[in-house]
This record gives sequence, C-alpha cells and structure tokens, in this order.
Amino acid sequence: MQRITYRVKGSAQGAKRRISHLLRPSKRLLNTKSNIVSSTPTASGRFARTKKLAQVSSIALLSLPAQSLTTMNTKVPAYANVMLENTLTIAAVPGDSTYFATDGFQHGFGFDLVRTYADELGVDINLKAYANEEAALKALRSGDADMALTTASTKLKSQLNLSSINVSCGYDSSLTKNGLHPKVSWTFSSPNDPLSKKASYFLCDSIKLKNTQKLAAFYNQNLLKDAYSQDHFQKTLTEKLPDYQSSFEEQARNYNHDWELLVAMGYQESHLDANAVSPTGVRGLMMLTNNTAKAMGVSDRVDPYQSIGGGARYLEQMKADFADVPKTDRVWFALAGYNMGPNAVKSIQRKLRAQGIDDKSWANVYAYLADNKASNSRYGQAMHYVSNIRSYLESIKTQTV
Repeated sequence: MQRITYRVKGSAQGAKRRISHLLRPSKRLLNTKSNIVSSTPTASGRFARTKKLAQVSSIALLSLPAQSLTTMNTKVPAYANVMLENTLTIAAVPGDSTYFATDGFQHGFGFDLVRTYADELGVDINLKAYANEEAALKALRSGDADMALTTASTKLKSQLNLSSINVSCGYDSSLTKNGLHPKVSWTFSSPNDPLSKKASYFLCDSIKLKNTQKLAAFYNQNLLKDAYSQDHFQKTLTEKLPDYQSSFEEQARNYNHDWELLVAMGYQESHLDANAVSPTGVRGLMMLTNNTAKAMGVSDRVDPYQSIGGGARYLEQMKADFADVPKTDRVWFALAGYNMGPNAVKSIQRKLRAQGIDDKSWANVYAYLADNKASNSRYGQAMHYVSNIRSYLESIKTQTV
C-alpha cells in the first residue's frame, strides 16, 4: 500500500477557492435540456465523482497548517464528502452539555460550538439525534454521520476504534465550574481525516478557547442545581402555573411563541406572582413598566392575562427588530432587547461589525457583554436575564426539576 507524506503550507482561503472551482457545475451541464435524472450513476459518472472527491481531499490536506501529514490511499476522507455535499452531518445525543431542541430551534453548548465550526467551513448542519452514545458513535462508524457530539467515555470510543477531541482542549475546569460535562467531545472516524485535524486547530486556537469558555458561562447549568432553587422552582410550577397556563398558551398562540418560553420569562420576572411590584415601579406577572404596558395596550398590569399578553406582544416586537439574526440565535437577541432595550443591543452589534466580528452571533454579543460588564451594569443584568431564562426553559422542557 502506497504511503505518502506531505509537509506543506497553504491558506484555507486558497483551498476554499480551489474547492469551489472543483465543485462548480460545468456550463455543459447547466445548459442541458434534459429533465431526466438517472437513479443509477453511470460508470463514468461514478469515476468523475470519485476523482473530484480525491481532488478535494488533496486540497484539504494542503490547506492545513504546516506539519507532516501522513495519509493512506484508503477510503475518501469525511472532509471531502462534507465539502462536496456542503453539509456537516452530526450524530448527537441530547443533553445539558450537548444540545437542546426547544422553541422550534436547536441550541446548546456543544451544538453552538459545532455550528461555529460549520460556519468556518462554510457548510450547513444536519443534526441527527440518537438515544444514547453508543448508537451515535456506531452511526459515525458506519458512515451515517461525519462526526459525533457526545459525552461518551474514552473506553467506548476506543472499543469502536474512533478518534475524539475534547471541546475544552484540556481545560476541563472551564466546563465543570459551569455545571457542564467535562468530557464533551467531537468524535471522528479517523484522527488523520482533515475534518478531524481542522477541528483540533479550531478548538485549540487560543482565541477560540476563550470564546468557548464564555459560551460555557452562557450555558451554565448550575442555576437550579442546589436543593433550595430546585424546590422553589418546582413548587412554583406546581402551585401557581395551573392558574395561568391557559393564559400563557393562548397568548403564545396569539403572538407565535412557545408558551413555555413565556413561562420561563414569567418565572424570571416575578416567580409567577401576578401582584409583584418592584422598587422601580414595574408590576405584574411579567413586570411591565408603565410605559411598556401603555405601548402594548395593557390597561391593568396586575391582570395576569393582560400582563402575559403585554409581555408576549413586546417579545414579538423584539423578534421583529432582530429579524435579520438567524433563528437559532434570534430568541436570545430578543430577550436581551426585552431586558435592556433593542437600541442597546444594536449599539453592541455596530461595535462588533466595526471590529470585523459577526454581529449576528449571540456568542459574540454575549462575549462582548462579559468583557464589558464591569463598566456597564446593564450588560451584567442582560447576561443573567437571558441565561436564566434559557436555564428555566431547558428545565421545563426536559423536566429535570
């Protein structure tokens, strides 16, 4: 079996251009008149695809940082298939450190990291959920996924002859202090696949590591871990929610929200106390200011139905204000705007854009809030507001309390 060793330098941007050129359809194919699609590729078609995959694989290797890369002329690397299909397929197990599916979208600590990696590759994500780690890893081994997002043991991954990278790149304490599993990992079929190598560089880059630690802080799972908090949360949902559940559900339908998201907001605002009053004058179950209540058509702030409706209407307005943000992150932007005002969030976005940073990524906005909270107390308040609601929502959805 031929063995080839490379020691090369190449830019990822140059590699991207070369891959794009290879994957561009020919003019002859674009101009064809035929509407017939063959269900069985011809021998020449299969050969052309294999040749193109081999070319993409070579470019992937050349685009890695300078080092000695050893490859065997075995099966086509997963990276080549990902770039050819423009999709990164993930086998994942739901959990508090991997991903959640709530409010019609997927999110979570591990998932957000994968999404950032996919964005860097310039591809989409196809997430496949599995009931347990062994099933997810076997899906990876059989070729049904390009990588796996799990908290599987090293022993299990070794038994299946798979390679993995800890997302904290060895800084496990940054996860454990936030109540996250210390061994959240990305697993690949081979450590020599460019997809695995690029992931390692991505996760262990010093700047990326800092952002990972800030993302872990946003997905902090400690809020409801102590007995008092658990008991209070459960008691409130058991004793108070039944009185207001129909109002939450109806107002959620009126304004196209997940009703349990509104419940999480209500718990954060008032612990579902319809008569709550703060020293600053906000009142009611959703703790509306007088001005916000008037703007939302609420005449009686202590009326639960009106209060929930006012909060739902205002949240809808916030979502509209951030309609250009991808849906996966939009709810966090909307909640931050709900708490500190949309203009304050948009001001942060402008500052990020000026620095060449993606201003439509909640991870980047959260990192800005974390870096500047000492000079602006509103930033710290917004951080806790959004992360608390996220935690309450996940608890309601997963029934962990």
